[in-house]
Amino acid sequence: MSESSDQQRPAEGTAPKDPNLFRAEPVSFVRRGNRLQGRRASAWERNAEQYVIDPPRKIADTSVADDFKLAPEQAFGRPAPLIVEIGTGLGECIANAAKDDPERNYLAVEVYRPGLAQLMLKVESFEITNVRAVQANAPEVLDVMLDENSADEIWIFFSDPWHKPRHHKRRLIKKSFLDKVSRVLKPGGTLRLATDWSNYAEQMREVLEAHADFENQHPGNLAGEESNLTKVRRDGMEGFEPEPDFIDEQGGWAPRFERRILTSFEGKALKAGRLVFDLAYTRIG
Repeated sequence: MSESSDQQRPAEGTAPKDPNLFRAEPVSFVRRGNRLQGRRASAWERNAEQYVIDPPRKIADTSVADDFKLAPEQAFGRPAPLIVEIGTGLGECIANAAKDDPERNYLAVEVYRPGLAQLMLKVESFEITNVRAVQANAPEVLDVMLDENSADEIWIFFSDPWHKPRHHKRRLIKKSFLDKVSRVLKPGGTLRLATDWSNYAEQMREVLEAHADFENQHPGNLAGEESNLTKVRRDGMEGFEPEPDFIDEQGGWAPRFERRILTSFEGKALKAGRLVFDLAYTRIG
C-alpha cells in the first residue's frame, strides 16, 4: 500500500495529534506488507537475532530513535571497511558481494521485512557472517544511526523512480539526501548508483554534478553515440517521442560495477526493453 499523504503515520500506540511524531519530509518508499511466511519466516526466526539490527523506534516501525548509534565493530564483531547498501530489495546484490569479499562488512538498509528475510536465506545458504541488516528509513539511518565518515562505500541501486512529476519530490536522490550521504561517507569513499529509468538517471547526474562534496569518477564517459541516454531518446523508449537529433554530449556514466550482479529485478527491466545507467562518485573534501 502506498502512502496516503506526504507524512507517515506514527507507530501504533502513539498520539497522532503530536506534530513531532510525523516525518517532515515525504518518504521515498511504498509500504508493503511485513508478514513473513514459509521459508522466509523460518529464516528470520533462525537468523534475525544475530544478523538483524533492531534500533529503538521514534515514529514508525521503520524509524530510528534520535539517540541510537550503531557501533560497527560491535555489530559485526570486528573492525573492517563498511559498505552500506540502501534499498537492498531481496538481498541478491549485497549477499553475493559479501560472499565474494569477506574482508569487508556489509550493512543492508531496507524497509521491506520480507526482503530482509530473503536476505537471511542467502546468508544461510552462502554461510557468510559479514552481513548485517536493518529495517529502517534510509535518511534516518544516515542522520542518526551511522557516524560521520564511517562508510567506505554507499550503494543505491534501482531506487523507486516515482515516474509522475507530482511524485518526483519522493525520489531519494536529491540534494538534501546527498548531504546525508556525504556526512556518513568517508572522504575518498565511493557512492554508487544505478537506475533503469533515463529521467531519473538524468536527475541523479544533475544533482550530483552540482553537489560540492562529490566528484564524478568517469567524467565524459559513455557520451554521444555510446550513451544509453542517447539511445533512449532517439529510439523513443520508455514512452518518449523519438528525437532523432538528440545526443547526450555530457556523458559521465560509469561502466557497470563488476560486483553488482544481475538481480531478478534488473533482469525484468532488461526483458522489458529498458536500459541501465550506472553512476559512481567520490566524496571529496
